[in-house]
Amino acid sequence: MPHIHLRLVNRIVVAAMVGTIVPAAAQSPRPMSLVDLINLPSISDPQIAPDGRHIVYVQAQADWKANERISQIWRVNIDGSSPIQLTSGTESATSPCWSPDGKTLAFVAKRGDDEAHQVYLLPTDGGEARRLTRHKTAVADLTWSPDGTRIYFVASDPKSSEETARDDAKDDVFAFDENFKQKHVWDVAVREATEQRITAGDFSVIGYRLSSDGRKIAFHRAPTPLYGDADQGEVWVMGSDGRGALRLTTNSVTEAGAELSPDNSRVVFVADSNETWESYYNDNIFVVPATGGEIRMLTKDLPYEVTGATWSKDGKAIYFSANMGVHSELFALELASGTPRQMTDGTHSLGAVTYRPGLDRFVFTIDEPTNAGDVWTMTPGDKAPAQVSHVFDHLVRDFKLPRQERIEWKGADGVTVEGLLFYPLDYQEGQRYPLCVQTHGGPAASDRFGFGRWQNYTQVLAAKGYAVVQPNYRGSTGYGDPFLRDMVGHYYKNSHLDVMAAVDHLIKIGIADPERMVKMGWSGGGHMTNKIITFTDRFKAASSGAGAVNWISMYGQSDVRSYRTPWFGGTPWQKNAPIDLYWNQSPLKDIANVKTPTLVLVGEQDVRVPPPQSIEIYRALKANGVATHLYMAPREPHGWQELRHELFKVNVELDWFEKYATKRPYLWEKAPGDDAKK
Repeated sequence: MPHIHLRLVNRIVVAAMVGTIVPAAAQSPRPMSLVDLINLPSISDPQIAPDGRHIVYVQAQADWKANERISQIWRVNIDGSSPIQLTSGTESATSPCWSPDGKTLAFVAKRGDDEAHQVYLLPTDGGEARRLTRHKTAVADLTWSPDGTRIYFVASDPKSSEETARDDAKDDVFAFDENFKQKHVWDVAVREATEQRITAGDFSVIGYRLSSDGRKIAFHRAPTPLYGDADQGEVWVMGSDGRGALRLTTNSVTEAGAELSPDNSRVVFVADSNETWESYYNDNIFVVPATGGEIRMLTKDLPYEVTGATWSKDGKAIYFSANMGVHSELFALELASGTPRQMTDGTHSLGAVTYRPGLDRFVFTIDEPTNAGDVWTMTPGDKAPAQVSHVFDHLVRDFKLPRQERIEWKGADGVTVEGLLFYPLDYQEGQRYPLCVQTHGGPAASDRFGFGRWQNYTQVLAAKGYAVVQPNYRGSTGYGDPFLRDMVGHYYKNSHLDVMAAVDHLIKIGIADPERMVKMGWSGGGHMTNKIITFTDRFKAASSGAGAVNWISMYGQSDVRSYRTPWFGGTPWQKNAPIDLYWNQSPLKDIANVKTPTLVLVGEQDVRVPPPQSIEIYRALKANGVATHLYMAPREPHGWQELRHELFKVNVELDWFEKYATKRPYLWEKAPGDDAKK
């Protein structure tokens, strides 16, 4: 494959390239299709230039020929004018990073004869991108040194020549959970293109941040790069040359986002812990002296989930984003007073928040019911953020979108629970509609205001006359620790009852038709679906995506166990193991109760909720005479990524729901271009 040069595009790219074409003549808004949703671009990783004049971001676009989303880097003026696509080609470009002088953009790509993703440099005043690194493994997590002479990155150690020879000879038997390579920090000289290793040893750096003066690095060091070992990681600091490494924490909780204060005296980080280092809490903010010492939790009284934190320009405050249930917002925590101040407020969810201290300015995306995540910016003194990009302005103009609102109801024990309700298009009060109940994954997460994505296809369901409810059941984050920890010791105590209480509420107020209800969910939402169908036969159809059915076997099969242990008070293989609790909480125990026609879907390469869980429920349902199919997607991990697999997933679910709940025929949508094939 020839090397593809990357050029600045010295013109505004035609809007049709990003799915924002404006029709020549005014057209009436139409309902969205499944392909419309899958084709919807996504925006991530916005970064503001050092002079504050421009913002770059990554925009991913569906490419049906490649059967995947291709990401490219775009630039837009701070006032939203002149959006320009900076990179192009058949391969993705990601991780944009401005040089300190703003003259060069570093990014990650795999081009031409690259064996792995490398660092590329693109002059911001025009010209071709050049490859900077020739690392043996893929690079990630770029950071410029303050003087612009070096770029730091993380990369896995390469295979040895002996290991490569064995691979070539197919003599490649491996030790399970031991076939990884440690990840370490490197840097590369921008002028000479020479690399040097910063860290080395039998551990992995799973996250790092360079100090503002470039002299130190705060980082997270774990025994392996495996996802399930993250809770064994700790916060460290070291010199930017790798010398003088000092461990700052000693606990068994998962930490993230360690960052040195502007004067290098303290380190802030986030952890899913309380003050005594017990795990399975809403994430909180902690601060520790950079020389070691007492660790303070700063958000003891915050009833929300912290999703990211950073120091203010002067080090007197910490800015953080927080999940507040059905919405997320930006906060400032003044260290002197210890009182958080909410800076944003809306029916939205914030994403990809970054802060540039030199400008004292934030940039982030905002996901809204009528906007799928454009770029916005604000300063700490602004009353509200200002929109920058306008990639999704056309959605509300071109499509009929469902009304979305927060609703609340009482759980079986009287506790208030909330969630989101999507009304059918052309909703008429007093008329009952089919109801689709969607439960989020995690389960330590929450459904929030936003446009959503192809997975839940609420716009298409609403167009077909369904009401959709997304309950933030007990076990969700953003509602305080007692709400989250209701699952500790008994996964299904109130969680499934909260879901059914939402259903009863919507029936009571006259929206849901109790004779036309369906249930769906993925991951933790699949766990819930598996439980619901053993608990009630009120749903006419269900779809279980990557859901657990047997907690005993699931514990050993999954790539992560740490946050599952609190649910059952121990492991299934310890002495005096709580096996009865594991089994009594397993949907498989009550699978003989199921009458609901149920689809089962899973990725062949899913390590989070591995395929054997789906096989167990499928074989149980089939043996018991329940209508079912198991669809396994080749190559797919926990979250499906190939476009045709995504389209199959939503088509087969809609077909199933229509067949059993509404009794209507369903015509499968085809991938773009398939109609032209013979």
